[in-house]
Amino acid sequence: MGLFRSQDAEVAKHDAAVRHSLWADAFGTLATRAVQIIAVLIVTIGVIYVFLSLSLVTLPVLLALIFASAMLPVVSFLRKHRVPSVLATLICLFAVLIILGLVGWLIVWAVENQASSLVDSATSGFNKLQDWITTLPFSISDQQIEDVRNAAVDFVTSSQFGSGALAGASAVGSFATGLVLMIVVLFFFLKDGPAIWEFLLRPFTGENYARARRIGDKTVTTLGGYVRGTATVAAVDAIGIGVGLWIVGVPLALPLAVIVFLTAFIPLVGATAAGILAALVALVALGPVQALIVIGIVVLVNQLEGNFLQPVLMGRTLQLHGLVILVALTAGTILGGVVGAVIAVPLMAVVWGITQVWNGEHEPAEMFRQKRREEVR
Repeated sequence: MGLFRSQDAEVAKHDAAVRHSLWADAFGTLATRAVQIIAVLIVTIGVIYVFLSLSLVTLPVLLALIFASAMLPVVSFLRKHRVPSVLATLICLFAVLIILGLVGWLIVWAVENQASSLVDSATSGFNKLQDWITTLPFSISDQQIEDVRNAAVDFVTSSQFGSGALAGASAVGSFATGLVLMIVVLFFFLKDGPAIWEFLLRPFTGENYARARRIGDKTVTTLGGYVRGTATVAAVDAIGIGVGLWIVGVPLALPLAVIVFLTAFIPLVGATAAGILAALVALVALGPVQALIVIGIVVLVNQLEGNFLQPVLMGRTLQLHGLVILVALTAGTILGGVVGAVIAVPLMAVVWGITQVWNGEHEPAEMFRQKRREEVR
């Protein structure tokens, strides 16, 4: 009996060793990592799905967090000078609303004053373009151009365009709702942001609490630095290009400068898109020579900003490779359109910043830690 028991024990030990070795060898490690990656992807897809499904709520809250992070130094400065918390919050909030309202009024005023001249210039430019098309090596008849124009008019007057207009009206209503929600959430973030974060950290203790505090501080620092730095760079771009457009005599120079400012918040492609738009307006209104001058102005301003100003203002905040920024922009645009393109890069910067303080103030997570040569060997 003792012999049989010894044999059974050996067989069980062998089976346990075989089962253990199935996950301990290289293939087992690969399978484990694959299961972990699949689990992470499922959770990430679930979070993105919930975010997009509740975008009317999640997007205003996220934008409020970004704006609050950018405005936090001003609120803190006012509080240090014994301004009551509610009053400091209201001062910052109304200052932002007044600035945005003033910019919107300036755009409307400029468009109203120059719209008629732009329409006349556009008509003249279209006629010149039509005459130029007739000189091309391949044949494009006037009837074909007229057919294209009639097709555009038919589309504008069709029921499909009308349904699109109704969808646009619905989008305007959703935008107004989201804007009001964002303003309310922004007020509370500015007023009680640290207290709200402390409330959310109540379940954590010890090292987990310290890590959560580091993550919160890093998130606010990264978002605030990104928005303030990008706004400064965008303002320089808008002023430089706007002054250049005004000197050249391009119509709607002020609205185009505002568009330059807004598109500068989309890295890599925003400035290019704004430059193309400005060049098209110059081409239609003034001619090809002025359009080439506008392109030269846009390239010059972007080069000065990219080589001198942006590294100083954004070097410590946006420590991301250009390829990572491009992938983040593409993914953000696919998932959230223009707004997704704007917020994708700062969110990616936040994720990277969190990995850099995961184990301590200056201690990145193990898998993101830069390896020394002797460690690689």
